[in-house]
Amino acid sequence: MAILSDKWIRDKALNNKMIEPFVEGQKRDGCISYGLSSYGYDARVAEDFKIFTNVDNAIVDPKDFAANSFVDRSTDCCIIPPNSFALARTVEYFRVPEDVLVICLGKSTYARCGIIVNVTPLEPGWEGHVTLEFSNTTPLPAKIYANEGACQFLFLQGNEPCETTYADRAGKYMGQRGVTLPKL
Repeated sequence: MAILSDKWIRDKALNNKMIEPFVEGQKRDGCISYGLSSYGYDARVAEDFKIFTNVDNAIVDPKDFAANSFVDRSTDCCIIPPNSFALARTVEYFRVPEDVLVICLGKSTYARCGIIVNVTPLEPGWEGHVTLEFSNTTPLPAKIYANEGACQFLFLQGNEPCETTYADRAGKYMGQRGVTLPKL
């Protein structure tokens, strides 16, 4: 498996609509950086957030997730309570080629503040907005800035095409738009 370069990412983004909207080069002007980097793409977090709350004493159950465990906010700056988390989505819509696996790492700017970004790998053939989970590991409220960098996606090309893509399996998160809660 080889990691793919800025040249490859740019070509697939512009000619195959792999990333929309696509931002050429790193944008930094007073914000957390985003856009094309040497061997990855730094995606932005959109303005829609689902902030975890437990006012209804719900149980967190991945097989039967209670939507009332969240409060919805559309804002340019999300405040995550101490030791809690929020769900968001990328501004960018991704279309993953059938011979590529995409992994995501959180931005060091957030990690150095105790804010962890988690995303499962984007499988070959998957497409959609990526749902992001921001965990505030600190005992203090934490800020997430919409329309700024949140995480970096790395593109890995397989040594051969896979037998079955995510699209072939009709995966449950295929084509997701907006912030998507767990599905069974």
